[in-house]
This record gives sequence, C-alpha cells and structure tokens, in this order.
Amino acid sequence: MKELNSTSDPIGQNLIKVISNVCFSVFVFSVLIFTVVAITYQPPDPWESSRALTRVFTQVENATFKIDNSVLKTGEDVATTPMSAPAGAFPLVPITEATIEKSEEKLPNVTLKSGCEDVTVVNCSDPRILITIQRFNLKTFKSIAFLDYRAPVNGSKPTECDVAWRFRNKKERSWRKYRDFRRFRIGFTDDCSYKVVHAGRWHSGVNARRPRLRVNSTRTSPKAKIAPPVLDEEINDTIPILGPDSAFKNGRYLYYSRGGDYCKGMNQYLWSFLCALGEAQYLNRTFVMDLSICLAASHTRSHKDEEGKDFRFYFDFEHLKETASIVEEGDFLKDWKKWDKTHKKKISVRKVKDYKVSPLELTKDMSTIIWRQFDAPEPENYWYRVCEGPSAKYIQRPWQALWKSKRLMNIVTEISGSMDWDFDAVHVIRGEKAQNKKLWPHLDADTSPDALVAKLQGIITPWRNLYVATNEPFYNYFDKLRSHYKVHLLDDYNYLWSNTSEWYNETTQLNNGRPVEFDGYMRVEVDTEVLVRAKSRVETFYNLTKDCKDGINTC
Repeated sequence: MKELNSTSDPIGQNLIKVISNVCFSVFVFSVLIFTVVAITYQPPDPWESSRALTRVFTQVENATFKIDNSVLKTGEDVATTPMSAPAGAFPLVPITEATIEKSEEKLPNVTLKSGCEDVTVVNCSDPRILITIQRFNLKTFKSIAFLDYRAPVNGSKPTECDVAWRFRNKKERSWRKYRDFRRFRIGFTDDCSYKVVHAGRWHSGVNARRPRLRVNSTRTSPKAKIAPPVLDEEINDTIPILGPDSAFKNGRYLYYSRGGDYCKGMNQYLWSFLCALGEAQYLNRTFVMDLSICLAASHTRSHKDEEGKDFRFYFDFEHLKETASIVEEGDFLKDWKKWDKTHKKKISVRKVKDYKVSPLELTKDMSTIIWRQFDAPEPENYWYRVCEGPSAKYIQRPWQALWKSKRLMNIVTEISGSMDWDFDAVHVIRGEKAQNKKLWPHLDADTSPDALVAKLQGIITPWRNLYVATNEPFYNYFDKLRSHYKVHLLDDYNYLWSNTSEWYNETTQLNNGRPVEFDGYMRVEVDTEVLVRAKSRVETFYNLTKDCKDGINTC
C-alpha cells in the first residue's frame, strides 16, 4: 500500500502542473488575440455614429455653440446611402448601357447603305439619335446618373439636335432631380450610323428647354430688368392646413415657445430644431413649427441679427412635410383661438415650464397640446437642453427630414454643370480665424496667395477647373492662382441670384413680393455642396495648415 501511495503522489503533482501550464498558455494566447484585434480594428465612419454626431454638434462652451460655420451638414450629407423617394415620386432608376441596348432591340431593322445620301441634314426625330446621345453622355459624364430624356428637337443648324434630360449627381444622396438641356452636333460613321461630333456646354440646347410655369405679376418699375416670375414645378412650398375644427380637436400637438436659440448660429438652431422634432416623433405628436428664422449677425451683410427670414429660404420644406408631421405656427394659433372662441369646452393644454421634464414623463399625457415654454435665462432656455441627459437615450434627431433648399441646390447644380462636372476644389477658411493669431498662429500665412500656389501645385494638375470655397471677402485675393488654374469663385456666378434669375423670382414670390438677399448662410450652403461634387478636394485644416481646426491643442 505504501508503494502505491508513493507512486500516486508524483502523478497527481504532474497532472496539476500540466493543467496549470495549459491554463497559462490559453491566457497568453487570449492576450495575444486581443492585442492583434486592438491593433487592426478600424472604427466606423464617425458620421455613421449617432454618438459621434452628438460630439460633433455639441462642442459647446457655457451651452453656446462654438463650431465651425464654414461648412453646413444636413440630412442628405449625414446619410450613408441614397434615400428612397416618397410615394408617387419619379423612380430612381438610372439609365445604363443595358437599358439602352433594350431600347435598341425594339427598333426596327434598317438596312445599312453603302454611303450616306445626305450628311448635311440630320433627322432629330430618329430614335437612334437619342440612343447615340445617351451613350455619349454615359461615357462623358460618369459622375451623373441620367434618369430620363425628352425627345430630341432640331437645333439651330440642320446637323444639330437639342436634347433635355433629368438627372442627379451620384454624390448626392437625396432623390431630387435636376434638368439639363444641351445642343449636339451629329455626324455619321462610315456605315452611316450616327455619332456625336460635338457636345454643347451646360444649358446650351435652348430649343429643348421645358417651359416653366409662369405666374401673373406686375413690374414695380418700367425700367427694372426683372424677369417674369417663374416657378419650379418640382418645388411645393405650400403650408399644410389642419382642416375642419374636428381635425384640429382630434389632433395631438407639441408646441415649443421661442427660446434662447433664436438669433444664435444656424448650427445651434438646427441642433435645437431637430431635438424638438425628435421629441414630437417620440411622443407621436404633430410639431407646431415657426417658419420664421432669425439669422445671426455672422451671416448678415449688416453684421446685425436679422429677424423674419423664412425657413424655406434655406431648407427643403417640401421634404420636411413628407417625412415629419408638422403644422405652421400661425395657422395653428388661429385654429386654436377659433376653437376656444366657438366652443364651450376649451382645448386641453399641458404647460411644461422646465426642460428637465423628460419626454418620457409626457408619453401618457392625453392633452391636445403639450406646450413647452422656455422663459428661464440662458442657457436654461435652449431647446436642445430637452434632449440632454437621460433623454438622449430615446430621443433620436431625425436628420433625414432636413435637406438643403431645392432652390439653393439648383444654384449648386448650375455651378457644377457649368464646369461640366469636371473640377477640383479647395476650401480656404480665413475670416476671423486668420486674424486670431493666438488660436491659429499659422493660418494666415499658410493661406496666403503665395502659400496657396505652392501647396496646390503639388496636389492639383495645372489648368484644371479649380473652385475656391472661402469666407475671404476680397475677390482678388486668389488672383495668383489664375496663372496656374481656371479659378472659379462663388461671386463669379452672382447672376444666378441676380434680379433676373429664377432664384430671385421664386424667393420674391415666397416672401410676399419683397426681394430676398442672398446672405452669408446661403453662401455657406452653396459652397458646401459644390465642394462635395468636386473630383478632388483640398481642405484648410487637413492640407493647407498644421493648425488645429478648433484652435491650439485641439487636434
């Protein structure tokens, strides 16, 4: 027995040692795997993360926004995939080589002749003309998705045809459509099939231009060179109407009184507005919307806050109506007053005077109107405070509901199309930042004319179309670049918002006959979107200077 015990003890000790070694090996191997994963892990695009969005838009100091106003992002920029069109909209099925081939198969067979009988005359109604132009466009404009074409019509010469089409830029994630019409000179190949000899520039095919809807008007002065008012039939800015009294009474509304966000920067306005809209959607209520915006002094020519700006000048109201339940404040207050005047039973109202009352506490409230009031001193009266703290876990800001104005996007398309969609861009931020040497010590020198020429020559091919998006007020500041590039500035296209432009006519009508100023915020919106459409883009704080975007020690 003693011999058996003496032999079993070493076996048990050895087994314990083996198990210990295995466990230690597993631990080391697990640490090794974790280390490899940590090194190779690539985080997602910050714009795809709601928490990252929160960090970007809430860089606040004493609850006042201090973010860069030189770039504006809205729903169509934040989206990672193209958005679907609403019911009844034109289907987003771009024309491809495959669809062209199917159209070609439907054409009757034509025996080719040994020689072209008359090469000086082209029959623009021949469907093969359209097919030839479609193939040419697909090959030439690779950044454009062509949606549909109108039948070609005669140009100014027997060998010319004018064609119009609808399209969207592939870099734009919205479903919105734009129009172009160009003049093509058509020739013949050796087998008498058609070919495009020359393509005109943007909007050159005037005979194919679709007539726009005109409205009756009178000119204020016989000498004024103002174009007759024209309407874009694809824009619907009409204000939704509540309807009869019963519809108003049966509705459920969320009403925000004007708070401290009024006359603050537009980025703070958007952050607060989307918070309110998000709460309305969470509570399954219709949001009562004030269309009047106060534009902060940083974006006005007078350098003073300017009230009475219309939301529809800057953002796509039609898209907002299609994606969110809203009612205009003026009509809402009229209907409310009318009901209380004509009915004994008043509308039930829940007044909420503290932003700290969580939306979660209001979910079971059956009042017709929940009225949030923001009477406290700043920063306690900012709308976005409602979405702070625990509320941020269940209130989602509906970024997809907010797009830039279609009228401004038409200007973006005009600018990009005039460069045949073939251009590069540089974003030059100067203004107050360049003068603040304490926070940005090198920005002024790094964005000087000589520095720009030296830097861009190593990045962008000479004599390319170069669009300069900038807040630099002096037009001639970039003249040295003109010796190396075909320079384009926003002010080169001021005819697009002059008093003979469609934008001017449409916004004037929207503003009850009063002309609308093309202000600094509109400039930011247009510059931002033209930048997006460039083939290559050079940024100030990533390419031109080593200064940090938000000042010293913030990189």
